[in-house]
Amino acid sequence: MTIVVNPHNPQEEQALLAFLDNMKYDYSREEDTFVLSEAQQKEVLNRDREYEAGETETYSIDEIIAHFNIKGK
Repeated sequence: MTIVVNPHNPQEEQALLAFLDNMKYDYSREEDTFVLSEAQQKEVLNRDREYEAGETETYSIDEIIAHFNIKGK
């Protein structure tokens, strides 16, 4: 199983790591900083603007599953 967590600040990160250590969970961390290209940044900002302006549609997970005809395992 993979879980991705994006702490909002160093204190949250330290609290999460302390919890994982205390519970004796095995985990790995990625230290790489991911940088979007200028075109990708513009696309994200444009999609955010469209969403906030009500110019896009949103779908529930059930609608997405039905649309793509995804079958459960």
